[in-house]
Amino acid sequence: MRPVPASPLPWTRLIRFLTRSGSEHFGDALLPAGVHDISLATRAAVISGDPLSPTCTVTPQIVDVHRLLPPLPPSQTRTVRCLGLNYAAHAKESNMALPTYPVLFYKPQTALSGPGAALSVPRVAQESDGLDYECELVVVIGTDARDVPEERALDYVLGYAVGNDVSQRHLQLAVGGGQWSHGKGFDGWAPWGPGIVRRDALGDGTGAGLRIGTTVNGERRQGSSTGDMVFGVARTVALLSRGTTLQRGDLIFTGTPQGVGMGMTPKGWLREGDEVVVELEGVGSVKNKVVFEGVGEAKL
Repeated sequence: MRPVPASPLPWTRLIRFLTRSGSEHFGDALLPAGVHDISLATRAAVISGDPLSPTCTVTPQIVDVHRLLPPLPPSQTRTVRCLGLNYAAHAKESNMALPTYPVLFYKPQTALSGPGAALSVPRVAQESDGLDYECELVVVIGTDARDVPEERALDYVLGYAVGNDVSQRHLQLAVGGGQWSHGKGFDGWAPWGPGIVRRDALGDGTGAGLRIGTTVNGERRQGSSTGDMVFGVARTVALLSRGTTLQRGDLIFTGTPQGVGMGMTPKGWLREGDEVVVELEGVGSVKNKVVFEGVGEAKL
């Protein structure tokens, strides 16, 4: 594959955030030397203009970051594509065959949320055990892509984030009729962020060879490398763009490594009050607390 071209975008780490006064901005996260977790950003240079356009500018205005939001407004993401069984070791722990073509499913816009948001579990997802986590590298599309060859696919990638493909395994596998989206598409079940690292500013730009993992209440559950992906970023973008336009702002959740709760003995299902943190090297972490809808409410 040819070298990854430099991005024309002026920012390195794109965040969307609120200041203490409640004003919302896009910004280029400012991190101390040696710190690479965007979730730790306390200051940012304000971005003027459309942050997905090379005509935007990083202004000299520096403001405090009070709360991080999803890096893009949900309205700016038309489609959330997700891959299943895209890590060899995860396919093995799931007792499923290694795919020869990407296992594709979708999440609705309403599933998108950000770092620090409550991971709200609706009553229908509480009716059986099976609440699970999946740390994933998230690809952000920067330019509309259709029928792109693999060797040029990275030209269409804006950058990378980390996300949690929250899943309810009973609804996904037992009653989904073979369609995974029902058990994965509830409101807020695709938290992602904490920002977007520009494609050419993360590793070699391909999304490969990055450490990725999950902790639950501080316990390490997942720890792997994106090098275990069956379909790398360039191949994924090329395959998914065949006959279908990947639009600017679209997201691709690229699958999870081994260590999910479903693969543990006994099962490591999430419970009310659990704190889940997904992490990606060079990007940072997204932390969400599990909240069961209706728990603690007064009964009339």
